[in-house]
Order: sequence, then C-alpha cells, then structure tokens
Amino acid sequence: MWLLGTARANLVFFPRPEDVPGLGYAILSHTWGEEEETFQKPHRSSPPWFNPRDRLTPKVRSFLELAEQHGYEYAWVDTCCINKESSSELSEGINSMFRYYALSNICYVYLGDVEYSNTYPGNMWRAFRLSRWHFRGWTLQELIASRMLVFYSKEWICLGTKYELANRLEQATEICAAVLRFDSPFTDASIATRISWAVCRDTTRPEDAAYSLFGLFGVNMPSTDMPTLYGEGRLAFCRLLMEILKTSQDPSIFLLGKRLEVYALDDLKLVITPGTANPHGSRVWVCWVRVRVTAS
Repeated sequence: MWLLGTARANLVFFPRPEDVPGLGYAILSHTWGEEEETFQKPHRSSPPWFNPRDRLTPKVRSFLELAEQHGYEYAWVDTCCINKESSSELSEGINSMFRYYALSNICYVYLGDVEYSNTYPGNMWRAFRLSRWHFRGWTLQELIASRMLVFYSKEWICLGTKYELANRLEQATEICAAVLRFDSPFTDASIATRISWAVCRDTTRPEDAAYSLFGLFGVNMPSTDMPTLYGEGRLAFCRLLMEILKTSQDPSIFLLGKRLEVYALDDLKLVITPGTANPHGSRVWVCWVRVRVTAS
C-alpha cells in the first residue's frame, strides 16, 4: 500500500499495512468534492525549501497536519494513495479497502457539511445526522471497520469518537449502537441486515454499490477469477451475491429484492419471463412473490 508522509506528503510504499513502523498510520474518511488530489500530484518535484504538503487541497493538508501533531508519521487518503491509472492497483485497492481501515490506528472523519456551534448545538447535531457522509456508499465500511474513529467538523473541531457518538450514529444510519461500539460483531448481523445498511447510500458509479460491500462480507474478487470491472453496471451486485452464497448458508439473502403481489399466474409470467413486457419496470429479479388465488 502507498502512504503519504505526514510531514512532506511524500509517497512511501509498504508491502502490507502491518509493515508500517511506529504508531502505524492514520486514515481519512470523507466525501469527495469537486477538487480532489490524485496519485500523480504528490510525485511532482519541489525545491528543498518548499514543503509539497502546502500544495495539497486544504482538506488533505489539514488532515496530514493533524495526523503529524498526533504523532503519526504516515497517513492514507483514498484519493491520492491509489494509482487509478493502473487496473491492477485499483483492483487491489478495492479488495483491500476494508482491511486498510480495519488496520489503521486512527480514522479521522471529516464532515465538510457540519459547522461547529456552541451557541446552537441542536442545529449542529441536526446537520450531523443529515450529513452527506452518512449517505455515501464507501463510507459504510469505513464506519464499520475502523476501531478508533473520530469525527471532525468543517472547521476541524473534534465532535467525538464513534464510541461516544454511537447513539447519534444509530439514528443517522440505523446501524445498532452495539455494533458501532464493537460490543456485538457486525458479522453476527444477517446478510439482509448488512445489505439494508447500504440501501439509502449512493455511489457515483453503479458498480461501487457492490464493490463497497466487499469487506462487510469477506468477499475478495481476484483479477484471475471475478475481477472488478467498471462498466458491468448492476451486474456487479449480482456477482457479489453469488460470491456470498459460496460461503454462507444464511437464508436471509433470499429476502432481498422487490416484493410484488400478483393475482394470477399470467401476471407472474409477465414478471419473470425474459423478453416480455414488464409492467413493474425493467427490474425482473424477484426473490419472493405473494400469489392470491380467488375462486371463480
């Protein structure tokens, strides 16, 4: 994995997260904006008297400064620590993302849409509950995987840890506070429950709705078997379910899908027969159906 040096934002490679010396590494959780770093930007050369960290966006620069103040020599940011121009490195990053967050020593969550307020705390916590961070696909595994997770406001003022804010997070995400506090393993939750955590979350690309759930189910799609393929659309989610079924006997997976009520077998044929018009839209994956039969 590639990490940024917190002092000068230089990229350093480590074969495994466990190989990072000292305190380990800090990691950033955030939502992407219009201006984000890339893997190529920290590679630009700079004169000795200039700190290349000052060239980064305010968000990443502030994150590195904070991590350095807390004693961390290295830090990871998804925007500039994955070479997205390399398909193999991108695939490795997607498959390893959950592990990167789980093995980090601390995760800083930056909420750019939450302004700190001592005067009107009710408004601040309302903004916290409605923050965009709670509705993005990739941040779900970041919330679940990270043991030490600290939330920061737009001004980089600490709002509290995941443990301290577990009840507020449960209201925002519908994830049980016991899971967030690690009192109950998230793997004890059924497949249907874990997928329900992602229902209200959006991703920029449809494939990421599946890729962002790999870690929650221990799924790894190697490039030689089931590669991550941007361009496959919603098929990625079907492949995810197939991978889950290989190792799980949890019947709740069959509760997924759209519930339909049909009143005759002919209506059912319209839903499940390929090539026929579907009155319920383009989605034809139906996991269970209630059939009502009336006496004639």
